[in-house]
Amino acid sequence: MHPVIFNATLEEILNLVGTFAFAESGALLAVRKNYDIVGMAVLALITAIGGGVIRDLIIGAHPPVAFTNANYLWLALLATILTFFAHPLLNRLNVAILVFDAAGLAVFCISGAIKALAYGLGPLPAILLGTLTAIGGGVMRDILAQDPPAVLRSGSELYALPAALGATIIVIIAHFAVNDSLTVGLTAVFVFVLRLLALRYHWRGPRPRRASDTR
Repeated sequence: MHPVIFNATLEEILNLVGTFAFAESGALLAVRKNYDIVGMAVLALITAIGGGVIRDLIIGAHPPVAFTNANYLWLALLATILTFFAHPLLNRLNVAILVFDAAGLAVFCISGAIKALAYGLGPLPAILLGTLTAIGGGVMRDILAQDPPAVLRSGSELYALPAALGATIIVIIAHFAVNDSLTVGLTAVFVFVLRLLALRYHWRGPRPRRASDTR
């Protein structure tokens, strides 16, 4: 078992920030799809808590923290209400969705890995759960909105890979017992910037070479 050097307050802050960011991305997508406020709330909630619920069910944290701490649900609903009234200020909805999604991705890959380590999981399971926490809500959001999930979309820019790198950094930090909240914050910034750069410059993961590619 790796020494867990992250305090509960830091994990709580990360979860709250990620919840709001992902809820905003879900609510904004609902606006783009012309959903009503109920549809906005559904997409906001599923995006905000989906990955964390899956993680908690896997590691045996029952009931999931999203249902034992009402702050997460209220925060997602607050994001819905703010988006309902303020979305005209966001002239480019697609850009806003991607920015909030990148922020949620950056924060949740870290908090997911931290919680996995706290439950005694090894390095690889912690990385996988950190990545799943980061991408799970977005995948569920896209499926409900009838969009191809970014992680499975042909030609999609890097999505799961930045999350996996962030979770890997957290596992390394824990292994060397580097008790430094600044390092955790810099990791979140790294994942966030990497995702935005991938979107800006269309960085994509490697794909297998097919026979048709050599013609």
